[in-house]
Amino acid sequence: MIDTPRLRLRRFRADDLPAFAAYRADPAVARYQGWDVGYSLAEAQRFLAAQDGLALGATGAWVQTAIARREDDALLGDCASFVFGDQPGSAEIGITLARASQGRGIAAEALRALIGELFAVHGLHRVIAQADDRNAGVHRLLEGLGLRLEARHVEADWFKGEWTTLRVYAVLAREWVSP
Repeated sequence: MIDTPRLRLRRFRADDLPAFAAYRADPAVARYQGWDVGYSLAEAQRFLAAQDGLALGATGAWVQTAIARREDDALLGDCASFVFGDQPGSAEIGITLARASQGRGIAAEALRALIGELFAVHGLHRVIAQADDRNAGVHRLLEGLGLRLEARHVEADWFKGEWTTLRVYAVLAREWVSP
């Protein structure tokens, strides 16, 4: 569990699943994500079962961390990390917020805490994030956190029935500045 001034990053629980399925089913939230609109409660239950036994910093699996409001533990979204097995000390991160939680600095606060934890506690060397070229909001988020744009892969990803362009952002542990 990681606490920030407004948030608590924690393991998912069964009582999170209705809210989790609801924001994942939102077309605006799912647009740049790897799941399709219509995400169901049954899919959320399978997700929770698949997360059982995984811990932040685990190698070779996406670990989803719930983002909850500290004052009432309400689920606002989730962030994810994948520590690569073939690149020691390297991880990819991602974030998803319910539409009502967007635009309030929650994503920045959550990712700042996640990245800080990956570097300080898990000893990682490098963190990357990939973003659809059309997702200007996440570009601003990542750049605001101090990640640099390292690559732009033009029409390199067949995603949801179309060729898309991906941006790759990264930061090294020695570059990370955490407030």
